[in-house]
Amino acid sequence: MSLFRIVVGFCCLLGLLAACTPKEPVRIGFIGGMSGRVADLGVAGRNGAMLAIEQRNAAGGIHGRTVELVVKDDGQNPEIAQKAVAELLNNRLELIIGPMTSSIAMAVLEQINASRCVLLSPTVTTTALTGKDDNFLRVIGDTRSYASKAAGYQAVKLGRRSVAVIYDLNNRSYTESWFDDFKAEFERHGGSVTTVQTYQSSPATSFNQLATVLLKNRPQLVLVICNAIDAALICQQIRKLDAAVPIEMAEWASTERFVELAGGAAEGVVVSQFLNRNDRSERYQTFRKQYRERFGGQEPGFAGLAGYDAALAAMEAYGARRSGETLKQTLIRLSSFQGVQQKYQIDRFGDANRATLMTVIRNGSYQTLE
Repeated sequence: MSLFRIVVGFCCLLGLLAACTPKEPVRIGFIGGMSGRVADLGVAGRNGAMLAIEQRNAAGGIHGRTVELVVKDDGQNPEIAQKAVAELLNNRLELIIGPMTSSIAMAVLEQINASRCVLLSPTVTTTALTGKDDNFLRVIGDTRSYASKAAGYQAVKLGRRSVAVIYDLNNRSYTESWFDDFKAEFERHGGSVTTVQTYQSSPATSFNQLATVLLKNRPQLVLVICNAIDAALICQQIRKLDAAVPIEMAEWASTERFVELAGGAAEGVVVSQFLNRNDRSERYQTFRKQYRERFGGQEPGFAGLAGYDAALAAMEAYGARRSGETLKQTLIRLSSFQGVQQKYQIDRFGDANRATLMTVIRNGSYQTLE
């Protein structure tokens, strides 16, 4: 055999071996609080992202590459979150889905901005990150869209003029943003904030004392801005003292966990949110069925849906990225994304827009009002 044929044969063998070598997977990070009092949010967000990725892999992945989700628990603790982000960045990930709360986003933002990594949050809504040209992007609107809708509904639709407010300082980037936006809109329509109670979430918090102070001036409305567990405990204490006072709740607490824990005290609680649980569309019903089948009958809730939407947007960006383009540039160039329930846009600052709905809890489930 001639040397030429040997070389050609060897080159062909190398080509076949290269073709058989698995391609490096696309690794996407996820960070969220999957332990502690806000675990319902983090677990659902992770599950939604996981489901979207599993479905993409079943369909062939991204240009033939499988997608892996690298998950970190931030424990709803800034120091733990910073360490987790550092580990993800050391693995040279280009995109992290999360976090799920505004306080953690603020805690890790400096690290993210010092890198080329994109932080794509499913549920962070603080206005402190609105209109900023940084590496933080999100797939939902900021607190203004929810708080303003809620304030207008209470003041204009229902004619309420006084409100007592309670909010958690442990996630103050979100809770203070929500309160400020609600207060501005409520006062614009002639309402007034008569009482403000703040606290730091912990198992030792005395919600009975807080509820007593909230109701002292007989407000026409009580506004609760906190996580689902605390909201359930607060509503229970309010209902022990006053069975009739209307309660408005920020969307952070609007999980299935809240309804389960609050029991009868959840009945009649109103919340503005982007999730329409009464959606009969084929897309939403298919997603809900697949999520429930994958995760033991659990409902996706708003966090599961938002985690799914964030993962879809991330994978779309990976698939559409042009040569020399960062993922941030790709996401902003693509601009428009189809979520499970809504088509939404991400602007040049990474801020998204979604329609906001007013909902009420009736017979143990969220019902859409308008």
